[in-house]
Amino acid sequence: MALTSIELFAGAGGLAMGASLAGFRSLAVVEWDRWACDTIRQNQQRGYPLVQDWPLFEGDVRDWINQFDAVNLGGPLDLISAGPPCQPFSMGGKHRANLDARDMFPATLAVIRKLKPRAFIVENVKGLTRASFEDYFQYIQCQLEFPELTRAADESWADHYRRLQVFKTSCRFSGNGLSYRLIVALINAANYGIPQKRERVFMVGFRNDIDARWHFPAASHSLDALLYQQWVSQEYWERHGVAPSSRPPPPGLKGRSLGLLRDLGLTPAHSPWRTVRDALQGLPEPEADSGRILNHRPQAGARAYVGHTGSPIDLPAKTLKAGDHGVPGGENMLVRPDGSLRYFTVRESARLQTFPDGYALHGGWSEAMRQLGNAVPVQLGQVVAASVASHLLMADHRKQLSRHLALAP
Repeated sequence: MALTSIELFAGAGGLAMGASLAGFRSLAVVEWDRWACDTIRQNQQRGYPLVQDWPLFEGDVRDWINQFDAVNLGGPLDLISAGPPCQPFSMGGKHRANLDARDMFPATLAVIRKLKPRAFIVENVKGLTRASFEDYFQYIQCQLEFPELTRAADESWADHYRRLQVFKTSCRFSGNGLSYRLIVALINAANYGIPQKRERVFMVGFRNDIDARWHFPAASHSLDALLYQQWVSQEYWERHGVAPSSRPPPPGLKGRSLGLLRDLGLTPAHSPWRTVRDALQGLPEPEADSGRILNHRPQAGARAYVGHTGSPIDLPAKTLKAGDHGVPGGENMLVRPDGSLRYFTVRESARLQTFPDGYALHGGWSEAMRQLGNAVPVQLGQVVAASVASHLLMADHRKQLSRHLALAP
């Protein structure tokens, strides 16, 4: 039987698709934004296999959980994955945290409390780790560990946080009530083969009755390996057919040990970071495209100025972003080797977020880019969800083996 999942704040579906690729069967996909829902519906209508059977709910998570009948799960729920709105904590936002009406961590906790999944994956922006948010970030973590120890109606969040801390240190929770073992990691997506330097916080929890000792998957890619292939072995340029005269000058390596690697003949153990050039390989320039490639139309108006310089083609892209007034722009521009630049097309941005080429983004350029800027890279979601799935399955196997041994004569 397939593992089951529910996706909250699904957006364009990046994390949910990652969970599907990891083997989870979706029981509900919840999203309030109509454009993002239209993206999912459009792909369902087109018969796109990863999303075709998703039960989509368009609306507020808080309304959905009041309507959803947990009895209809048909058994234990294996996973809740969620990317609550990042604006309350984003570097580019107003930094209001719990005072922001868009803070959906309380709604996330309400769903976990009601459905009691065996595991959860919660993703958010690096801004959550800022010093000014430290207490509230720790408060979120305590609530995820003990979701049934709820805040009283007349209790401030600070008082609730203190009560949670006392409860945690008293060991009174041992074996009683709903609790989770929580692992928190700030990771760079580029270290997992995503062609984008995208730092995000992941909070992953396993219910305490699940025999799993999870840790975040080890990095598979590195900058050192990319620099080695570019400036020691030269195989990066050869693979892309870039002539020596068309290669950029070597960067300042800031103390990295490429000279030592060259002298000793050693190669880095990781795979190289994937670059913009790697991601866009096989796509024609948008000006030359006749419309046969989905979401690959040019967007005019790109220009550089201070703080708005674009992504060099031979490095992972800067973090794609979504702003209040469309896309900020600098992070969503391609810088060619000759210094000229243009905007990424929607399809190119989808590749940087590892969305499949057959997946359509609904809406115009700004709207589609907003959806992509808010998304979890599909392949990163798959890496995390696959690791969670393997630990759940191993826990099931150990439990079955223990029962078998207990019944043996």
